[in-house]
Amino acid sequence: MKIFPKLMKNRFFWKIKLFLKRVIGRELWLKKEIVLRTKVRGDWEYCPDYLDENSIVYSLGVGDSIEFDNGIIQAHGCLVHAFDPTPFSINWISNQNTSFKLSFHPWAVSDGDGKMRMRQRENKKGRKSNVMWTEISSHSNFNDSIEVPVFSVSSIMRKLNHSSINLIKIDIEGTEYQVIDHMIENKIFPKQILVEYHHRFNDKDKKMTQNSLNNLRGSGYQIFSVSETGREIGLIRTDK
Repeated sequence: MKIFPKLMKNRFFWKIKLFLKRVIGRELWLKKEIVLRTKVRGDWEYCPDYLDENSIVYSLGVGDSIEFDNGIIQAHGCLVHAFDPTPFSINWISNQNTSFKLSFHPWAVSDGDGKMRMRQRENKKGRKSNVMWTEISSHSNFNDSIEVPVFSVSSIMRKLNHSSINLIKIDIEGTEYQVIDHMIENKIFPKQILVEYHHRFNDKDKKMTQNSLNNLRGSGYQIFSVSETGREIGLIRTDK
């Protein structure tokens, strides 16, 4: 049996790996700023005390998993709106037996409305991912890029007739920075924000993540969850 898969199942493996990455400067030194009762649905930790059947949940980025979305629906009976514009996810979710309380929208989400160019991510060996797609510049010249519809959070809220969001999960391969900036600028403050930061990407850096978190703190948010990788962060907006 291979050793590495066994190591990955050991909780100390991830703690040691994150510590070493922080020491060499690849990850931020983050810790919980507030202690809350939490639950884990899929890969995401959230606080269940602020959700009920009347809550509105946005799930940005589906890929090939709606475990989080289904878990929230089953636990709280609320509506979940999931967003993903990629061909893989659109096809994948069409073959799933989804709850009537899960609404899927084949849209990208960013800080404006229009069209977004996207491309499949490649690993170091040049192998393309079916699931992970990322935004590329309009000036980039890739023959394998696609163009998808994109809307801001404020536009989506108007489209769906929502006056507020109780929880938003953001896993959108690097576009999280624009989305969070847009929400703060437009005074859209979900009670909970669950976000994966992608500062490991070549065109991103830790400073962008640090600035994003500082802006969220300045808007009343505190960190209540940090994942084993140090990249998935849970924040809650406390009353000032």
